Amino acid sequence: MGQDHIRYDILAQDALRGVIRKVLTEVAATGRLPGDHHFFITFLTGAPGVRISQALKAKYAEQMTIVVQHQFWDLKVTESQFEVGLSFSDTPEKLVIPFNAIRGFYDPSVNFELEFDVPLVEESDMSAEITAYPVSTAEKADGSDEEKLEGEKKEGSVVSLDAFRKKH
Repeated sequence: MGQDHIRYDILAQDALRGVIRKVLTEVAATGRLPGDHHFFITFLTGAPGVRISQALKAKYAEQMTIVVQHQFWDLKVTESQFEVGLSFSDTPEKLVIPFNAIRGFYDPSVNFELEFDVPLVEESDMSAEITAYPVSTAEKADGSDEEKLEGEKKEGSVVSLDAFRKKH
């Protein structure tokens, strides 16, 4: 096989992140989510450009999952990142998340999921190659997604997107 001088892997990754960018841009423009849509976004907390409070960084040293659903504010989207206001245990926080730091995006209302193979690495070594895999599941998750997320958070662990898929 020949060498990929075009770098399709990078082009595909950028295109899939563009889906997230476009969806968040539309939500920012209207200030609300359409229908029952809501998003679970998993990102690396130590990635370059990520800005979260020291308290969140201490609790989620490697990665965390946020839910953009009923209570969010000041959603702003640029070409390379988004920022959003969310509440954590009744404490308002502003998060800045570059699209390159995202490991997963999941909209359980339509079972749409994107997973990015972003390795957990030190902040100074984010140059590793990244591969994106679109994933679509046929069945909805059981129970309330928010309840599952809260249950995971209470135990101090990071929520895996697999927790919201029905096992066959």
